[in-house]
Amino acid sequence: MTHEFKDIVEAYLKAKDQDIKAVLATVVDLNGSSYRKPGVRMLILENGQMIGAVSGGCVEKDIERKAQSVFKDKQPIMMTYDGRFRLGCEGVLYILLEEFSPTKECIQLFKTIISDRNDFKICSNYIKDEGYFPGLGSYLVLRNNRYWISGKTGSPLKSGDDLSLFEQKMPACFKLVIFGSEHDAVQLCQFAALNGWDVTIVAGPLESKTIANFPGARAFYTASLDALELKKIDDETAIMLMSHNFANDLKFLMELKDTSPAYIGLLGPSHRKEKLLSQLIEYCPEISENYVDQIHGPAGLNIGAETPQEIAISILSEILTVIRKKNPIRLKEKKGSIHA
Repeated sequence: MTHEFKDIVEAYLKAKDQDIKAVLATVVDLNGSSYRKPGVRMLILENGQMIGAVSGGCVEKDIERKAQSVFKDKQPIMMTYDGRFRLGCEGVLYILLEEFSPTKECIQLFKTIISDRNDFKICSNYIKDEGYFPGLGSYLVLRNNRYWISGKTGSPLKSGDDLSLFEQKMPACFKLVIFGSEHDAVQLCQFAALNGWDVTIVAGPLESKTIANFPGARAFYTASLDALELKKIDDETAIMLMSHNFANDLKFLMELKDTSPAYIGLLGPSHRKEKLLSQLIEYCPEISENYVDQIHGPAGLNIGAETPQEIAISILSEILTVIRKKNPIRLKEKKGSIHA
């Protein structure tokens, strides 16, 4: 959800430049089932624009109406939305609405944390009731410092208060590094960006393409990642090798051998993967087993993909199953909550 909050901050900064006020809506608790879970957020601007969503579209209009009082008097409020008689989800949402106006210091530190791929936390004081209550509000915990989202100052919730505390750890934005610049890489880049992932492209040394050829990409390199970017490959990063060149893919695997990504995917048939691994181990006999275990090839799930777009969906689906530690099955065969 980090990328969603990042989008909210970026939208707020644009609105602030136009002197447009903003209200943040956060689902802080839930009774029953819902399309989305506690921790989802949306930003409501005074001009009626909404960034993000907290449901499939059923609750947002009610939130916008409730937000008008926050625009007027800047007092945070709680609202409840009972979907048991209106939605198929049959859940009761508890939503905190508050002014969104973090300080300049908070915004600057937040940007640094996002760039450095550090974790942070968002905490919300709330109560499962309607209306205004003293102490309501959210704050960011950035490098052990607390910053109220509304820009106010005060102490966080203490033990024994009537309010409850919702805490959410926010990891670094999930990152996808694509080694390759052919048409299939463009499609994968677009689909991953739509999913909110931070996409980096590494093109071959003889390619004439630029970042403009990859809608949604945030970074573009020719031939190789620099040392700084290699250090930013962590367990919230997936690697996809799709250069269509055996020598280049082997070179990239060797360059990446000291990193610890969550996933490494190889394009092409199984025998190509075996040949790559054989030569990788021959050139790098001390390579760790953990690194080799993260290599998946052929990349993707068996969904009958044929077009570059379908192949991209297949690859993204496998990455999600790996990082979420899920065994892909049809939802109609799943017991219990369908998206848990």
